[in-house]
Amino acid sequence: MTSRMAVLSIDAVDPSVIARFWCEVLGWSIIDVEDADEVIEIGPADGSWPTIDVPQVPEHKAVKNRLHLDIRADGVSTEDELTRLLGLGARRVDVGQRPDVPWVVLADPEGNEFCLLPRTVEQATAVEPT
Repeated sequence: MTSRMAVLSIDAVDPSVIARFWCEVLGWSIIDVEDADEVIEIGPADGSWPTIDVPQVPEHKAVKNRLHLDIRADGVSTEDELTRLLGLGARRVDVGQRPDVPWVVLADPEGNEFCLLPRTVEQATAVEPT
């Protein structure tokens, strides 16, 4: 037997802003709101796991994340997805990555880092002919 990832948690000073941002990024929706916006749960429409909980915290993010999301463009080019993410409020950040890395390091509206990977979902799942 093994464990299965069920929920990822992203702390936020303003959970509604971060929940809306990640819903737009991932095409997800709000599943549940607990305790008058203290925790917002978002997830895929089909009810599958994992989901993301966005709990309210009093402090702003202060240091680089030790855990972050890596995402891929799905149905569009990586360049078009980068443009969309920046339009949603993401911003490019430097966390000390080498200048020649193929991914783009971004941050959500509260500064939580994530990466846009260079290959799209379609490219990453394409089966090479044998």
